Amino acid sequence: MPELPEVETTRLGLDTLVRGCRIAGVTLRRPDLRWPIPSGLPALLTDQPILGVRRRAKYLLLDVPSGSALIHLGMSACLRVLPQGVPPGRHDHVDLVLDSGQIVRFTDPRRFGCLLWQPKGETHQLLSNLGPEPLSTEFTGDHLFECSRKRTSTIKTFLMDQEIVVGVGNIYAVETLFRAGIAPCRAAGSVSRERYARLAEAVKEILAQAIQSGGTTLREFSHPDAMPAYFKQKLFVYGRQGLPCLACGKLLCGTRQSNRSMVWCAKCQK
Repeated sequence: MPELPEVETTRLGLDTLVRGCRIAGVTLRRPDLRWPIPSGLPALLTDQPILGVRRRAKYLLLDVPSGSALIHLGMSACLRVLPQGVPPGRHDHVDLVLDSGQIVRFTDPRRFGCLLWQPKGETHQLLSNLGPEPLSTEFTGDHLFECSRKRTSTIKTFLMDQEIVVGVGNIYAVETLFRAGIAPCRAAGSVSRERYARLAEAVKEILAQAIQSGGTTLREFSHPDAMPAYFKQKLFVYGRQGLPCLACGKLLCGTRQSNRSMVWCAKCQK
């Protein structure tokens, strides 16, 4: 599943290519993805100028004067900007036709993504209860500490709670806990304020580095024959169960929690 850095990289590439263009038409090749696509969406978007593309958590918002198209990439979707006339493939479900002679094509093999509508001045229910952005000033160690009091869930589960902080998926939860030196199985309520300060800083550092490494997506954003290839970042623990820790050499521990991989170093993380 695309994580926050991949979604932000997609946002940057899309915004650069479509900001200021006018939507000349919308082609829907099916009525639904994960949820039904609003039947009035083509009329709402057609002849509207694109004001820009924003991100909230892992959702993209394509802004026009009357509101925003709300897009989620699910597990396998991508957005590409292509020349008009490129024939659609089996999984190319939506085209936004631009007055620039290009199209924004929504491709989703598994159909776990979504295309919805948020009227101007309103907040869609999918966005209404989200926590702060991890790279914002609102996200701090103090915020994590205060939210964690009396929490008995593991700190990894706590960190992935979208009402606590948005966009920290499984890979980045595992990696940031390693950098902060915190064992992922620890109860969230047992972690000190000082250690939460280190964890918040680790989240910011790792996500910022991942976004900065997103050049591959930008280079392939307009490639008509391939899904964008997301960057590959050096991972210290995720996917390395049973291999030596890159910091101390001890073999990494691993298990599954809520059907997600959890890997850590028993020496470096307490």
